[in-house]
Amino acid sequence: MTHAHDPSVNYLNCQKGLWSWLGTLDHKRIGLMYMWSIVGAMVVGGILAMLIRAELWAPNLGDPAKALISQDLYNQFFTLHGAIMIFLVIIPSIPAALGNFVLPMMLGAKDVAFPRINRLSYHLYLTGAALLVVSIVTGGIDTGWTFYAPYSTTTETSVVMAVFGAFVLGFSSIFTGLNFIVTIHKMRPEGMGWFRMPLFLWALYATSIIQILATPVLGLALMLIAVERIMEVGIFNPALGGDPVLFQHLFWFYSHPAVYVMILPAMGVLSECFATFSRKHIFGYRFIAYSSIAIAIFSFIVWGHHMFVSGQSQLASVIFSALTFSVAIPSAIKVFNWVTTMYKGSISLDTPMIYALSVIWLFGIGGLTGLFLATLSTDIHLHDTYFVVAHFHFVMVGSALFSFLAGIHYWWPKMFGVMYKEGPARIACVISFIGFNLTFIPQFLAGTQGMPRRYWDYHPMYQPYNQLSTIGAVVLGFGLVWSLVTLLQSLTGGRKAPANPWGSATLEWMTASPPKPHNFDFAPAVGDPYDMEIVRYDENVDGYVPVNPHPADPLIPLVDPNAEDAHA
Repeated sequence: MTHAHDPSVNYLNCQKGLWSWLGTLDHKRIGLMYMWSIVGAMVVGGILAMLIRAELWAPNLGDPAKALISQDLYNQFFTLHGAIMIFLVIIPSIPAALGNFVLPMMLGAKDVAFPRINRLSYHLYLTGAALLVVSIVTGGIDTGWTFYAPYSTTTETSVVMAVFGAFVLGFSSIFTGLNFIVTIHKMRPEGMGWFRMPLFLWALYATSIIQILATPVLGLALMLIAVERIMEVGIFNPALGGDPVLFQHLFWFYSHPAVYVMILPAMGVLSECFATFSRKHIFGYRFIAYSSIAIAIFSFIVWGHHMFVSGQSQLASVIFSALTFSVAIPSAIKVFNWVTTMYKGSISLDTPMIYALSVIWLFGIGGLTGLFLATLSTDIHLHDTYFVVAHFHFVMVGSALFSFLAGIHYWWPKMFGVMYKEGPARIACVISFIGFNLTFIPQFLAGTQGMPRRYWDYHPMYQPYNQLSTIGAVVLGFGLVWSLVTLLQSLTGGRKAPANPWGSATLEWMTASPPKPHNFDFAPAVGDPYDMEIVRYDENVDGYVPVNPHPADPLIPLVDPNAEDAHA
């Protein structure tokens, strides 16, 4: 039975049952499963963060009886919070969830290049997450999310199971990156050259390069930890003749590029939002596109700034410091071009735009405070303090998570065919923004005064900073829950979304909301993705429609109307 011409059939209702989702090859369904899995992991990671902040409300002064949770349990919660938020939430959030959903539609294509590998990537994500859960049940993990040797090679907790889970998650990341690169290279439609691609695709392309080249190094390091523990071969443990600094080199050679795996896709989302909600062509398109590739290249040559106090040579530290400063150039290019895009634009303060504007502030603080850590003299004082925690969270959680929320709100009408209520969604964004700043700005101050990170107890002089931070965490959590509830309410009570509610000119808005299983009946006409003149507002549909819906060029059918649906 064909659904090609039935307007009521879409990718959400074309098939029923659990296996129709777990066994699907549809990139949109896989993207949605990633999104809900990531949201679930975020809830778990957030609860662990709340428990950590509750414990830090007041110092214990060395008395375990005064503690909310024991020191061992605190170390486990700390490790799990970091591992879950990094490996299960931030890294896969935008590429695996939003990227999977919109990348083929941005190309006017039916699916990614390798649908079965795409499905395998999600199943590997679930497998890696399950292994992390097993490691919790079978003894916990208390090494910190970085798995630093030699502690990770000597602790009695379930390190082997945990690192194997992270190893499997790495394969999921590699397969996703491989799929995206091949799809962008081989499935761009005629007329879409490299400089007619949406900037979100440039960001995903640069991210995919990092995923493919850097992730195997982390996999190698983690497997060597397992080998050392199981076979007692001296690799990282100095008691066996190993070198713990070697692990730091291997870990940060991956993990600093991983920072850009988190932030580059976020920058792609922001480019789409600023152009769409400013009703202007993106300013400096080529500079933003090239800066994504520049950031990807720089990401591989700056890992040594994590090791200024690890005993590396002074010459190496000076070189890594200079290279780290250089990363600010392509990052600043993006920010300046976004601001210029908004200049004299017709700005609409819809929820995605408010999240995007929040990121300008959060990424600005995160990036500028990174300069203190790239400076050799100040890094000596600030290393391993709460200043680093605050800097890290402003870049990763503030910038990447708020961009993820901007992307979810931006593409939500396309995903589910419904509009959420703008008022509550905007309020949730503002509450989250206030809570985030209240959580982490006090940590900058505590760090400058020497408060060490990862500690279960602390000197009473730091208590005001920790109490402000804990209050901020509660406010942030409340805002995020409010945002989730607002989105979920739209699924039952939201008004029907038009095909193009925001007036964007990229191709994913040229199909129905929600899309059909095969996305397009005919190949959409390719134009400038940021030419806002090609769409106009239509009161009849309460959304935007193409100015010229019937191009002169013959339409190329993507699906045989007499055949079964691609994913039936």
